[in-house]
Amino acid sequence: MPAREEMPSTIARSPKHAQEIWSAAHDSAVQEYGEGERSHRTAFAALKHQYEKVGDHWEKKDESGPSDEKAEGTVGSPGETAGGVDANASKEHLMDLARRLDVSGRSSMTKDELVTAIQKANDRQTARAREKD
Repeated sequence: MPAREEMPSTIARSPKHAQEIWSAAHDSAVQEYGEGERSHRTAFAALKHQYEKVGDHWEKKDESGPSDEKAEGTVGSPGETAGGVDANASKEHLMDLARRLDVSGRSSMTKDELVTAIQKANDRQTARAREKD
């Protein structure tokens, strides 16, 4: 099935370039691995090198590169994914995102706590956006 038909709503609400990255990576992965979760994970991995999830959509990162410990490794490598949050960004950047997402208590959070709080805020905004769709 073409990527356009399987594109998650968060990517559909994102810039065209993000949609193109996800679609190209997804279609290539389907040719390599077949339909399914692995193709979706591969497409998200490609997207997360240039974009980060902010609320219910994806925004271009200032610098390309892996967004979390899991993305730095290879297939099957240990580590956690940060669900689209650029966990490798500076604490200052994460504080700015937390401010934009109205995360309460952000001023006293560690970097890891900010990543988790941003993930939760993103999930809430995505759920609300999907209810409207």
